[in-house]
Amino acid sequence: MNGIEKTWAWLKKRRDANRHPPAPHYWQIFAIVAANLVVLSFLIFDTAVGETRPAGPFARSIGELITDFGSSGWILIVSAILFFEGLSSFRLSRSVKRRFRALYAAQIGAYFFLAVALSGLSANVLKRVIGRARPSQFDEWGAFGISPFSGSKFESFPSGHSTTVGAIFMVLILLLPRYRLAFVLLALWMGFSRVMVSAHYPSDVIAGLSYGAWFSLLLANIFARYRLVFMPDAKGWPIPRLSLIPLRQLPPDPLGKTSGTDK
Repeated sequence: MNGIEKTWAWLKKRRDANRHPPAPHYWQIFAIVAANLVVLSFLIFDTAVGETRPAGPFARSIGELITDFGSSGWILIVSAILFFEGLSSFRLSRSVKRRFRALYAAQIGAYFFLAVALSGLSANVLKRVIGRARPSQFDEWGAFGISPFSGSKFESFPSGHSTTVGAIFMVLILLLPRYRLAFVLLALWMGFSRVMVSAHYPSDVIAGLSYGAWFSLLLANIFARYRLVFMPDAKGWPIPRLSLIPLRQLPPDPLGKTSGTDK
């Protein structure tokens, strides 16, 4: 077998060896709540934001200070480095403990990269297809102007920056759940900085944050089926196989890897 066939066979072996409860319908509830929030924002807030542009100088300066965090380039680079560094350390280390830590780090890097890259790519396709006019076009197009495939001035919904922010912080919430409140607040500030700089309407941001977070959650559930980074709890919710603070040494599992919090 070639490398790809061996990888798929290894993944199938992990999935078949680890039975888990069926995934709950949390993703459906998530999508329904997010869709209602987007519609409410359309109806209540977007026109008001368009009519009051630009934001005040203080709000705009705060937005400009934090908005670049939503650019996906830096997190893709960091996660790719983590993945390849983990694989390299796994191959070079002789200690079982270090090999396990390296492999787990590589899995986290892969999960982070896929969550941000795939959610961002799909969001960019969506906003080009939808073609919603940005707030800068409000005087001519209003808050609901649509012109698909008409360039960057018509790529408002959903916000790509907010999608990246939603994906990043959902990954962090799942990996470090004890800090989830702080991560939620940071995600809101980062996302709504796009409104502060008059680049998006509130509904664009809500849609982007929700989509990015939903995508990371769905991907975590897929990873959990194969005991990669996560495992499902009793209700099927993806939880980290290991506590990252601190990362403990644990005994090997039946598949030749050390188990985290697997039972």
